[in-house]
Amino acid sequence: MRSMMVAAAAFSLLAGAAFAAPPSRDQGDWPCRQVKVPDLSLAAIWSGPSIETAEKVWRGDAQVSDLASRLAARRTPLETAEQLIVDFARNAGSARKDRLLLLFAGVYDGLEAERGEVMAGLDRYGRAQKEMAERLRERTQKLREAQDAHAEAEKIKELSDALQWEMRVFEERRKAVTFVCETPALIEQRLGFLARSIETALE
Repeated sequence: MRSMMVAAAAFSLLAGAAFAAPPSRDQGDWPCRQVKVPDLSLAAIWSGPSIETAEKVWRGDAQVSDLASRLAARRTPLETAEQLIVDFARNAGSARKDRLLLLFAGVYDGLEAERGEVMAGLDRYGRAQKEMAERLRERTQKLREAQDAHAEAEKIKELSDALQWEMRVFEERRKAVTFVCETPALIEQRLGFLARSIETALE
């Protein structure tokens, strides 16, 4: 009886596997409820001068590179980041515009790369979770077949225990990814704040 309840619970859980599916059907292995946006739109966050040239050379400037990394790091409070930008602009003197463009190019490239890594990681997670869901379906089916065939109690218990363990892992992973799914948006918000702060310093 307990094994039958486990099987029923498993089917209920897996029938609701759409927990991870966003409204759109073309999201591939994306495991989040948020709609997947593969790439950042520079135009949506930056209204300043073009950074096309700056993107090619900012890495060669050690000061800019170091500051860009510090600004991009989430451990740096936004208030601190804003003050660092103000200080950087003040110290740049007549080269302020060019230096700030280099700085934004560094911040943009860094956060775009970080976001890309997070997105790729979520896709990998989604694939793994789909594979685990399929294994759970197979284990559930085997348990039901064993029950229908009146298999030995020891065999049914073995199948039931294995199913319960994988269900627990599946559910824990499902809960954990909820927080990770917020990361791309947090990165975008940080980039938007830094972009506005640098644009202000350009004025």
